[in-house]
Amino acid sequence: MLENLKKHIAKKLPFLQQQKLLIAISGGLDSVVMAHMFHALHYNIAFAHCNFQLRDAESDGDAIFVENLAKTLQVECHTKKFDTENYANQQKVSIQMAARSLRYAWFEELATTFEYDYILTAHHADDALETFIINLSRGTGIDGLTGIPMQNGNIMRPLLPFTRIEILAYAKQHKLAWREDSSNASTKYIRNKIRHDLVPMLKELHPTFMENFQATQQHLQESKHIITASIEKFQKEVITETSEGVFSIDIKKVQDNLYPKAYLFEILRPYGFTAWKDIVALLNGQSGKQINSKTYRLIKDRVHLLLQPLHAEENIEAVEITEHARNITNPIQLQWEEVSTVTTTGNSVLYVDKALLKFPLTVRKWKNGDYFYPYGMKGKKKLSKYFKDEKYSLIDKENQWLLCNEGQIVWVIGKRSDNRYKLTQPTNSIIKFTLK
Repeated sequence: MLENLKKHIAKKLPFLQQQKLLIAISGGLDSVVMAHMFHALHYNIAFAHCNFQLRDAESDGDAIFVENLAKTLQVECHTKKFDTENYANQQKVSIQMAARSLRYAWFEELATTFEYDYILTAHHADDALETFIINLSRGTGIDGLTGIPMQNGNIMRPLLPFTRIEILAYAKQHKLAWREDSSNASTKYIRNKIRHDLVPMLKELHPTFMENFQATQQHLQESKHIITASIEKFQKEVITETSEGVFSIDIKKVQDNLYPKAYLFEILRPYGFTAWKDIVALLNGQSGKQINSKTYRLIKDRVHLLLQPLHAEENIEAVEITEHARNITNPIQLQWEEVSTVTTTGNSVLYVDKALLKFPLTVRKWKNGDYFYPYGMKGKKKLSKYFKDEKYSLIDKENQWLLCNEGQIVWVIGKRSDNRYKLTQPTNSIIKFTLK
């Protein structure tokens, strides 16, 4: 199967011959074989080498090796040194995660700057098996079991169908030189422990273990397509966008499904949620309870779960309106002007007798105990009761702004004005407020 690697690239990936390719090359066996094959097939390639400075002189030796290989093949070569340990400490991540983050960020930067169409990495079948076992040991869904994808955006992995043994045989047949990473021999890292201890045992149990594993992954990937279609159909049935960026999940429809936990997992996993027991409990929890991921929050609101992004900006509770400023743009866009007659009407416009107002006015969020005298009704009403009658969600309440005059609510902005501020007699001094 030695030449099958080259035939696979020529047959399966012919479109790459018309593209500008960036090959991620460490100097190790896998990346050197990939570089050799693409060069032999006359593809338009360049090298990118990361020096993570984790192995002292050995790391520098890898960089020199790659640069010399690039000169021999007459290929452009990009190299960069990273302070990986410092980055890992700053980001509070492992060395492996730090290196991965730095590597891919730089590759994307190179692709943008030099207009590379694809970034090629040398992952192969054994890498996919190791990733499968790592994910399985930690607990995962079908995405974790389907392993490393052949393509993810502009990143491609041409060697994925082939094993380390096949790649090694190709290198020996073509008398290729490569660098050995001494850290690969250490079982300090979980991936190396799996590679050196667990995988040989599995292959010993069954002589065709790798072939069986690859067939299993193919079955899983096909099953994933079916699951994805089912999830998309389910999402359309249970999720609606209630306002910009806020999604409502119908609890009853989720619970009526035979597999509510599985569907919730698939729906919410892309938003960074991991506390699955708490999320399932939220279905029957009290209104107001919420669970946060790093970027989103999930709120129980009567018969729905509300999904909303967390905003990093400052949480503004109130802002003053002066008589001469004429508009505010944050937290909402509100304009005001003096007019002599009432023209346009609607929920986004309010006319008030200027004599009833004392500047500065205040635009603020609601708080417990707030009340107003709703226009068109007799008597006063607590704002909390008004929200309930209007079927406000918890997020709707949080996002509602009030226009206030000396502590009194003049306008539930965009919704309902206060009877105490309605125009009762002709006047030439009217303030018109417009919500943009």
